[in-house]
Amino acid sequence: MTGIERPNARTVTDAHNGAIMSNCRVDIDDSSVVVRLTGVLDAAGTRAVRDALLARLSDRPGPVVADVTGLRVLDPAGWGVFAEVCREVADWPAADLLLCDATVDGPDHADAPLAGVPAWPTLDGALAAAAPLAAVLTAELAPTVGAARQARELVTAGCERWGMPTLIDPACIAITEMVNNVVAHARTPMAVRLAPQDSTLHLAVRDHSPRRPTFAGLSPPNRVGGRGLLLIDTVARRWGSSAVPDGKVVWCVLHPEDEAAAPE
Repeated sequence: MTGIERPNARTVTDAHNGAIMSNCRVDIDDSSVVVRLTGVLDAAGTRAVRDALLARLSDRPGPVVADVTGLRVLDPAGWGVFAEVCREVADWPAADLLLCDATVDGPDHADAPLAGVPAWPTLDGALAAAAPLAAVLTAELAPTVGAARQARELVTAGCERWGMPTLIDPACIAITEMVNNVVAHARTPMAVRLAPQDSTLHLAVRDHSPRRPTFAGLSPPNRVGGRGLLLIDTVARRWGSSAVPDGKVVWCVLHPEDEAAAPE
C-alpha cells in the first residue's frame, strides 16, 4: 500500500466527551492481507473497527494482519475489539486475525487487553506467521431452489479432496439447511465457504440479511418445518451466527469422531 487514498478506506470519527475527537482510519487493500489502522481510537469508535475487520474477513477467505503501529488508543479497553474479533471468527472456515503491534515482544505477549490475540512487533513477523490458504473452497450462489444442490456438490468435493469421506453426509445435511435458510428467509445472494482445520471441517454461509437464526430446541411434533437448525445442531459439534455489516455469517464445525461414534 502507498499513501494514496483508496475508495475502500474507511474513516471513523466520533466525539469523545464532547471535546476530543477520535479519528481512526482503516485502510484495506484488496491485494494484501494487511489492514492498516491509523489515527486515534476511543471506545465509541471500536464498533466501526470491529465491523471493518469482520467485513474484510467475511468477504474473502484467509488471514488478516491488522497493523496498529500507527494507532493511538485513548482507552486501554479499546484494545479488546481485536480479541472480540478473534473470538467471533475462531470457528469460521479460513479466517484468522493477527496483529502487528510494535509494543509487544511476540505472539505470547502478556498484555491483558490483547489476551488471545496473536501479535508480533514487526509486520514481517506477522506476515510470516499468517498461514497461507492451503485448502479452502468457496462458491457464490443465488437464492434459488438449486443452490442447496450446488452447495452439496462443493462440500462433497472438499471432503473427498481433504480425506474426510465420513463427513460427507453430515456436512451435506448441515450445508443444505444453511443454504435453504437463506433461500427461504434471507432471499439474498450468498457465499458458501468450507475449509479443513486439523481434523475438523468448518462450513459457513454468508448472506446479506441481518435476520439471525434462532434455535429453541426440539420442535413440537405437530409443527410443520422449523427443523433445519435442529439438524445442524445434531450433526455439528458447534454452530452459530455472527452479525457482520450488511448481513451475517452462519457457521458450523464437524468432527469425524462424532460421526464414527454415531449409532448405526
